[in-house]
Amino acid sequence: MSAALQMTAFGLALLSTLFLLLATCTDCWMVNADDSLEVSHKCRGLWRECVTNMQDGVRTCDQYDSILADHPVKIVVTRTLLIAADLLAGLALTMLLLGLDCIKFLKEDPHIKLKMCYGAGVILGVGSILGLVGSVWYAVDVYVERAMLVSRNIFLGVHYDFGWSCWLGMAGSTGCFVASVLLTCCLC
Repeated sequence: MSAALQMTAFGLALLSTLFLLLATCTDCWMVNADDSLEVSHKCRGLWRECVTNMQDGVRTCDQYDSILADHPVKIVVTRTLLIAADLLAGLALTMLLLGLDCIKFLKEDPHIKLKMCYGAGVILGVGSILGLVGSVWYAVDVYVERAMLVSRNIFLGVHYDFGWSCWLGMAGSTGCFVASVLLTCCLC
């Protein structure tokens, strides 16, 4: 039972960590949601903004000036939280891999291997909370920005909704949290 639970948690942690990494690197956190006929598809990300021409499929991206430049708070906070979540999830994944019963590392001391799995679960839990806070922070800020424009009857021609990168960040963080629960609560 313990080996099956460890492998399930490892598989879920691996997939969720990949989701978090993809969410951090991709550039579609906000997508235009205009109901009219659009000739272009706009995505805003943490690192750049891209526009795809719907007629010929040409995509152009504008990098943000600098990592250290003045950016909106939602971009800076989300970047910071997701990078921290990525690093913690990677560390937890490495610890979990070494703590698996099927790996020959420290085979003669199963008590230490169990502590490694438990520690990986704790680190994965912290990383998942950081990633979830970052993703939800960004989504709430997009919603508030849109709601304020609607409440003031301001229409700028384009409004944005959550993009697939935002959903990917939430899914990866949730998966890491579930793997953390499996490792910390069910393994003991």
